[in-house]
Amino acid sequence: VGVCKQEMLQKKNAVLVDGVILNGPIMDSKAGEKFVEEACKIIMEEIVQKADDVTEKVCEWQAPETLKQILDLEMRDTGESHQKLLQLCQDVIKYSIKTSHPRFFNQLYAGIDYYSLVARFITEALNPSVYTYEVSPVFLLVEEAVIKKMIEFIGWEEGDGIFNPGGSVSNMYAMNLARYKFWPDIKEKGLSGLPRLVLFTSEECHYSMKKAASFLGIGTENVYFIKTDERGKMIPEELEKQVQRARKEGSAPFLVCATAGTTVLGAFDPLDKIADICEKHGLWLHVDASWGGSALISRKHCRLLHGIHRADSVAWNPHKMLLAGIQCCALLVKDNSGLLKKCYCAEAAYLFQQDKFYDVSYDTGDKSIQCSRRPDAFKFWLMWKALGTTGLEQRVNRALALARYLVEEIKKREGFQLLLEPEYANVCFWYIPPSLRKMEDGPEFWQKLHQVAPIIKERMMKKGSMMLGYQPHRGKVNFFRQVVISPQVSREDMDFLLDEIQLLAKDL
Repeated sequence: VGVCKQEMLQKKNAVLVDGVILNGPIMDSKAGEKFVEEACKIIMEEIVQKADDVTEKVCEWQAPETLKQILDLEMRDTGESHQKLLQLCQDVIKYSIKTSHPRFFNQLYAGIDYYSLVARFITEALNPSVYTYEVSPVFLLVEEAVIKKMIEFIGWEEGDGIFNPGGSVSNMYAMNLARYKFWPDIKEKGLSGLPRLVLFTSEECHYSMKKAASFLGIGTENVYFIKTDERGKMIPEELEKQVQRARKEGSAPFLVCATAGTTVLGAFDPLDKIADICEKHGLWLHVDASWGGSALISRKHCRLLHGIHRADSVAWNPHKMLLAGIQCCALLVKDNSGLLKKCYCAEAAYLFQQDKFYDVSYDTGDKSIQCSRRPDAFKFWLMWKALGTTGLEQRVNRALALARYLVEEIKKREGFQLLLEPEYANVCFWYIPPSLRKMEDGPEFWQKLHQVAPIIKERMMKKGSMMLGYQPHRGKVNFFRQVVISPQVSREDMDFLLDEIQLLAKDL
């Protein structure tokens, strides 16, 4: 290092400030480019090209302490060699869960879309932030176009929207926006002058509703959970009762959150009937369609969201059923009067100057609670451009057809038992191993069955053959929740799933 420094100083016009040589770049561009090239080759070979290979493992399971040692997580004073870094890249890929594998059924996202992936490569390389047109001209226009198209599918004539880092954040946006709509003074004066606010959502809602109420100072005790029927749908009559109860208590009801596609059962609340109650009582209707919103793309299945056009706001995550890549989540708002911007703007003079040389209405960043914001809409846009609406519709239709196939196979096989007939891509079922099949139905039977799913899950992960989620739910013991999403999933994968469960549990 000392020799290099001396050589630099001997060069013409060498400048030294505080012991730091300022001539020329500090980064070795050639070495960096070589590393990117070699790392991209690894990504192609180990992730992209193996995405649909069912002979590969879904996961290479290691316990946390073992994995810490394998990965060598320690950061040191001196940098590692390029070969060591490439090996680390290999190890990270090897020991990460392959969510693009056809037999990854664990979450409400899965699979790989090649166009979305390329879009992510582009945005990661460009490193943009979507707040002003001057720094992000293409991506602001793309987001505007995507939001406009999504609004059309909801059935609104006009509207507004913003892409956010997750459906949970979209739900929080909506809750805060509804509160601002009714009490705009809260932005300047805070919570002290407000009555006790109450909001309503179903027992099957996403947990982000409680988190949002806590975060916004509304309080989790002021979230009234409405009873659901046996299919997990909100009961409108129960909602009416709870709204009246809140009014009698002297509270101020302001928001109803309906769910279109619940996390566990995949239930769709009756939006039309809920909208009637919201109109009657003057309440903001938000629909959390983070999971189920993509059914709007399908002419066959959009009926699941009948009445969504009556909502005031909608959360919709294209990164789930449509494979736009995490994260890709939109909050869409029917109001087009600038309510979103009025609620969230801070009018930072160093960013949103009003005397710019272009139309500053394209500086949309003041609608967001974030400053730096990823161009998530671009992933959805490029994929939509590549596949067209017809291609996206085929994804939804195929996923639901595969779910229906799995349901029919479950009905045929001994030892498998459905919780309920699904209406979306969530297939919930128990596997009853041979030793329990002749046992009387009672507390002991259910206690033993409760232990079955966790054991099978452990075995499948240690084997790496597939990943499938399980959970207890509303008094029901542990059951499997299989979710079909990826267009790379086939009928053979459905058959494999059931065969593999039987194989893994044959000694239970």
